Amino acid sequence: MSSEKAIVVSDAVQAFVRRDFGLFINGGTQRAHSTRRLDVFNPATGERLASVPDADATDVDNAVRNARAAFDACIWSGLRPADRERILLHFADLLEANAEDLAQLETLNQGKSINVSRAVEVGATIEYVRYMAGWATKITGETLDVSIPFPPGVRYTAFTRKEPVGVVAGIVPWNFPLMIAVWKLVPALAAGCTIVIKPSPETPLTALRLAELALEAGVPPGVFNVVTGGRECGAALAAHPGLSKISFTGSTPTGKLVGTAAVQNMTRFSLELGGKNPAVMLADVDVEQAIQGVLVGGFLNQGQVCAAVSRIYVHRSKYQQVANGLADAVNAMTIGPGLDPTAQVNPLVSAQHRDRVQQHIARAQADGLRFLAGGTPVDLPGFYVRPTVIADVPHDAAIMRDEVFGPVLAVVPFDDTDDVLRLANDSPYGLAASVWSNDLRAVMNLVQQIDAGTVWVNSHVPLDPGMPFGGYKQSGIGREFGKYAIEGFTETKSVCIAH
Repeated sequence: MSSEKAIVVSDAVQAFVRRDFGLFINGGTQRAHSTRRLDVFNPATGERLASVPDADATDVDNAVRNARAAFDACIWSGLRPADRERILLHFADLLEANAEDLAQLETLNQGKSINVSRAVEVGATIEYVRYMAGWATKITGETLDVSIPFPPGVRYTAFTRKEPVGVVAGIVPWNFPLMIAVWKLVPALAAGCTIVIKPSPETPLTALRLAELALEAGVPPGVFNVVTGGRECGAALAAHPGLSKISFTGSTPTGKLVGTAAVQNMTRFSLELGGKNPAVMLADVDVEQAIQGVLVGGFLNQGQVCAAVSRIYVHRSKYQQVANGLADAVNAMTIGPGLDPTAQVNPLVSAQHRDRVQQHIARAQADGLRFLAGGTPVDLPGFYVRPTVIADVPHDAAIMRDEVFGPVLAVVPFDDTDDVLRLANDSPYGLAASVWSNDLRAVMNLVQQIDAGTVWVNSHVPLDPGMPFGGYKQSGIGREFGKYAIEGFTETKSVCIAH
């Protein structure tokens, strides 16, 4: 276990979590119509950290109406694109100025390592904001050389315009609450939309702080709103007729409900959903590189990553080296709170999710699967699960089929490349995958045949703001990042002029 003293939480963060939180609507904190509250917990201790409103349908309607009024008044879309870009760049500067407090707040609320909060949740997010802010001045249509034949002698000039889709709902999960909120917020704002963000009920705090910083940066009141709440709040938001677009990240079952609700109003929607992501390691794999890559790709944020590797197929000639090397590395990991920078394994987000992951592990034990690491409880307060490596797992085992969303790896040998391709693709999910080899021909053959929205080679899980991200099959609809994100928040209008 890790024993080094954790970092001291700043006075600003301690004061923030003691607030009497309301909803953030029309540029300020508003008392909710709902009288219900949601307790927010510190995953490292299990202790109550704060509480936020559990918004009802009336609260959701208030937020959407304010966002619609701001959109219709063109107080944001009517700005020069360069002015929207400047405000978003100022927002990035404010994130940078408040980086340590934001990282501490995220670790307190979500449980992840302070190192990950600093580098990924905040550091990578700042880079994303600056990248995406630049799109505000680069949204373009195109001219069309049309051949309309009537009436005789009339010529036509046609072109397209990209216009903001309108009011957006951004529904954010609990695994990367700050970062994924920004993935929805900033491209929507760059395109000229207004937005209502609903964070997960487990991790609402950084979204509320983001709204304050956006207002400070110059985003007008009503353009960025935050409603906190559980199932009623989420269902009311997804079904609200005042929305133009829903951007959802979360589980596949919940995503299907969101899509069904959206279709009733013909609301545009994009879904970034679950994954059961394979890694395929060929006979020439660099074993040490692969082990280190899987430790990152499988245990980042305790495996609470939609793109995390969880099924590892290793050519039989290297299987024992990889399996035993992973087990040795995992057994040596230190466990402790996210605020301890030396702890390599941190708590899961909630007691409910910890119990869900433990149920997956218990079923694998009941099925008689071979555990190389993990499978025993962690004797610490909070919501911990010991990282787990399971070997020789049958393809039809539940642990190979279900998205565990926790620190559990299944390692399987293979002999034939065609066979492993079939196994890798035999899943309802298709979010991400990785191939580990320096055989260029073999790699390129596999990359083209793996059913996944992202395929990494000799790495697993890094993302870039310019690289599209999304899934095949039941891993989602649409893409995030780069021009694909902007396109998701715009409508295309054709203009045809007779002359």
